Amino acid sequence: MKEHVSIFTGSAILVNRLAQLLNAIKIPSIIKNERESGRLAGFGTTGDAVELHIFNTDIEASKKIIENFKKEIQK
Repeated sequence: MKEHVSIFTGSAILVNRLAQLLNAIKIPSIIKNERESGRLAGFGTTGDAVELHIFNTDIEASKKIIENFKKEIQK
């Protein structure tokens, strides 16, 4: 059964970059931006409120990309 799972939380810039990397290897993703949703609803949010979700069936295929991305942003 396909379900969406959160694989990364961070700034919109980082989430969008990882989404592009996954898209390049044909792994679809969904960006959930709680900060923007809260702003539009008139509420404030704090911290990094942007999440990247993929299907649980794509986790194995995306592991290498995610690991490399996390190493890259820690430098």
